[in-house]
Amino acid sequence: MAEIHPSAVVAPGAEIADDAVIGAFAVIGPKVSIGAGCAIGPHAVIDGRTTIGSRNHIGPFVSIGQPPQDFSYAGEDTEVLIGDDNSFREHVTIHRGTVRGRARTTIGCHCYLMVGAHVAHDCLLGDHVIMANGATLGGHVQIDDHASLGGHVAIHQFVKIGTHAFLGGMSGLRMDMPPYMLGFGAPAKLYGPNSVGLKRFGLSSEAILALKRAYKIIFRSSLNLREALERVHREVQPCPEVQTLVQFMIDHSKRGVTK
Repeated sequence: MAEIHPSAVVAPGAEIADDAVIGAFAVIGPKVSIGAGCAIGPHAVIDGRTTIGSRNHIGPFVSIGQPPQDFSYAGEDTEVLIGDDNSFREHVTIHRGTVRGRARTTIGCHCYLMVGAHVAHDCLLGDHVIMANGATLGGHVQIDDHASLGGHVAIHQFVKIGTHAFLGGMSGLRMDMPPYMLGFGAPAKLYGPNSVGLKRFGLSSEAILALKRAYKIIFRSSLNLREALERVHREVQPCPEVQTLVQFMIDHSKRGVTK
């Protein structure tokens, strides 16, 4: 049977795994499902139609599943879906989706959201995403696997951030950020591939060199995008990472791509 502190409020209808732990003064709503091995800290509030997978750590004063900060929202039964093995530190906030968006806010697995991070309505986070203290997402943001956001970063709504991208602290991102790149500033600009992070991840020197060459052609030459991508195809050693970068540039973007 779940270990629920006597002061916690768990609404009838909530589904709590037998080995979950619910801390003091936590509040769990009637449409919430909490998976095996989860630990819910004191004063956390989980409400709305929220499904949380296994082995998640939810710190004190975290708020998950509250209504979106969107004036068009009229109480529709939207949701939050969270995977496994995530850590949400103190005061993290995650809002549920809207019917005009995905109707769901989704967080993958093995993500680490530090103190005060905010995930707005309809956002989609992949796996192994890191958001440092105070990082804030507008609505409809998509962050691909292994991307990292520094402290107090602000991301404009509808922006997409590619896999393994790194955005430095205090930056403001208003356009899409390509995969494997390092960005900084307000507004953010690109400074080449995230070489240190890619080395730590285990990417080969050949792949990193290929990304550097592709970056120079796409972002530092006077060629238009079509010409640049054709040149990358001719001159850069093919590898999956370069293919991912090229496809990101080809795909339709609502916000444009950071230069």
